Amino acid sequence: MNSETHQYQFKNIGEIEQIIQWINREYSFLCLTSGNEHQYPQGTFPNQILAGNTAIEADELWTSKGQNIAGIISYDFKNQLENLQSENPAWINVPDLTFFKSEIKIRWESDSIFSTVEIPESVWKEKVALSQSEKVTISPLTSRESYLENFKKVQNEIIEGNTYEMNYCISFEGKTSHFDPILAFFDLMKLSPMPFSALFKAKSKYLISASPERFLKKSGNQLIAQPIKGTAKRGHTNDEDERNKSNLLHSEKEQAENLMITDLMRNDLSKVSETGSVNVPELFGIYSFPKVHQMITTVSSQLKTNTTFREIIEATFPMGSMTGAPKIKTMEIIDQIENFTRGWFSGTLMLIDENGDFDSSVIIRSIISDLEKNKLYFGVGSAITIDADPNAEYEECLLKASAILEVLSGK
Repeated sequence: MNSETHQYQFKNIGEIEQIIQWINREYSFLCLTSGNEHQYPQGTFPNQILAGNTAIEADELWTSKGQNIAGIISYDFKNQLENLQSENPAWINVPDLTFFKSEIKIRWESDSIFSTVEIPESVWKEKVALSQSEKVTISPLTSRESYLENFKKVQNEIIEGNTYEMNYCISFEGKTSHFDPILAFFDLMKLSPMPFSALFKAKSKYLISASPERFLKKSGNQLIAQPIKGTAKRGHTNDEDERNKSNLLHSEKEQAENLMITDLMRNDLSKVSETGSVNVPELFGIYSFPKVHQMITTVSSQLKTNTTFREIIEATFPMGSMTGAPKIKTMEIIDQIENFTRGWFSGTLMLIDENGDFDSSVIIRSIISDLEKNKLYFGVGSAITIDADPNAEYEECLLKASAILEVLSGK
């Protein structure tokens, strides 16, 4: 990719909206990411746009070097890694791997926009709509009653010793006619700006993501995982907010959920790391976002010499926070109890640098849309343990869905 040779004054986020509308017309693939100025351990996604017209096939992805790449690994890639299958219906069909070569890169900071191509003068004169105009009618695929019934099934699996903790997810689906994913993305950023926010396009399919969670980050021979387990709502007053935060920090239930997934991630990282190098720099860290407080743990390790990108993914995917433990058996139960194919939801969005370093998010708090089929869906979930309360877990799912529902309803 060419070095950044064009610099422009950065005035406000509206200019990024103008640029992305232009990019969307010109390129089949794009990936806009933003960290929204969050102070997050090990940093956030960069404020940048990558775009291109060339998809990367699987064989090339695993051996690709010397170029910027962006893409998504679908949750159902698990079926290629283990003896698993997903027979539930898919509202939107997506490939297991969707990656593209970046032909241009645009990034922005406090007062400047840098681009590897010249941005046409006409772009700055474009008028950008204020918000997503179409109100989308959303239907939950799982009723509250069905959720509570399935909750009991999961706890029975725990009693039988088949799983210790399972991330049970439900889906919301909608049909559209004039849905604009770009406007919806910026609406979602106003409501829920996150450290791993992203807008991803692959031809007619779009991901609109307000993810708070990192999957993996590779810097040189260091590997970082940051599973989230533990959620509390924000308070209406400072006192209530601090009380909710403290309750989350000291909750034995939330700590137990977090620790199970932390141990799972430590085990996954150990498969590709130097013996004795896996450690936990921060356990049960509490971080606050617009709608929720989250309990986040950081696990790090030193990679074995000559470990490949494919070996890292095969050892760690899917992320334990979206499956539960033990991972393989729990994924079998997920396919039996859930009633939809997850697809991009609970997969990972990845940014891969020319030197092979990468960063990636967990695809949660995200809308997946297909403009060709006039459809969209999103999933939400929570961890079920033997001590979990079904009504509280269902309310947690609705809390996680609240910002997306607000965007799609136009409220």
